[in-house]
Amino acid sequence: MNKMKRRLSSSSRPLPFVKKFSLKEIKRATDEFSMILETSPRGIIYKARFPDGQVARVKQLRSTERGTNTFYKKVQLLGRLHHRHLVKLQGFAEGVNRFLVFDHMENGSLKEYLHDPLRTPLNWRTRLQIAIDVAAALEYLCYFCDPPVCHISISSSNVMLDANYVAKLSDVGFSDSDLNHATEPNTRSPTDHIDQGNRDLVFQFGVLVLELITGQSLGEEDEVVHWVQESEFACSMHKMVDADLGDSYDSKELKSLLIVARLCTRMGNEISIPQILRYLQGKVEPSIL
Repeated sequence: MNKMKRRLSSSSRPLPFVKKFSLKEIKRATDEFSMILETSPRGIIYKARFPDGQVARVKQLRSTERGTNTFYKKVQLLGRLHHRHLVKLQGFAEGVNRFLVFDHMENGSLKEYLHDPLRTPLNWRTRLQIAIDVAAALEYLCYFCDPPVCHISISSSNVMLDANYVAKLSDVGFSDSDLNHATEPNTRSPTDHIDQGNRDLVFQFGVLVLELITGQSLGEEDEVVHWVQESEFACSMHKMVDADLGDSYDSKELKSLLIVARLCTRMGNEISIPQILRYLQGKVEPSIL
């Protein structure tokens, strides 16, 4: 058994990339679990303040996690993820319940900013940059991680904003097959990702881009998703822009974003995350995609 496999399989040793908190520390930091930020089918998230001044988001996992060893493997792999546009895992705790401790995001989720009328609307440049940030995070996860991470949900509720409105993707996970590949040589080529969940990620990204443009909460079958596939969509594109933006947006950039959304949500899309990112960064022309 090689060194990496021994490290990932052993639950008796400290995990080198993350801190282990006690349940008592988590309970105190969350004020007896009273500081609830949100709840979802995947767990409850609390705001936490630790004695050293650290502020964090603590996610209590549902009790469906299988086995201590599997939990340790997932924590180990999450702790190894380092990217400017990912919410960083700082630590974990286990006992009757299991917890993951992540960096605190001062401005909350993108969903809050797009759909909470009490929030100051995001300007156009920030929205465009958020799309680029998320694409950069996806490229890292799918093409530069070993094992690649494809168990990702892309939505405005999973895109977090820090104090400077830099977007960071949260709620990244690993499937059982990811865990198996963590202890085996990586023999998958980048082109394999097209067939291993990349199309779903690309589609979700396209829906997110449409949400950034329209300010509307969208689903896969939303009429806006169908509208962007119409041949004359460019003629009515200005009518679809979030009213909170007024006229404060660049028409050329708007059309570019809509082209990205169109390609991403097209049936049987073949566009890749790296192509999307290069286009958004202005490094390729639409005809190349």
